[in-house]
Amino acid sequence: MDKSKRKFHKTTITVVVLSEDPYQLSLLSDVSRDIVDGDCAGSYTVTQTEELNGCDMAKELMENASDPEFFRLTEDGCDDEDQF
Repeated sequence: MDKSKRKFHKTTITVVVLSEDPYQLSLLSDVSRDIVDGDCAGSYTVTQTEELNGCDMAKELMENASDPEFFRLTEDGCDDEDQF
């Protein structure tokens, strides 16, 4: 099976939370709510965007507690033909 010829992207975002007390991170959706509607102020910035091949994306998915099948890839970065 050939490696995927598709292109993937990894975007890193930095979030700044300003609060009176030390901020306790729970869920990302909570962070957004705390900044928009809660007792915190803050901002976000896209700090990096990189293009990844299938092998790199499969590795990133596994390192981020996800599965390569999320993007129809095998663990070694090939297109999972059963998923197309």
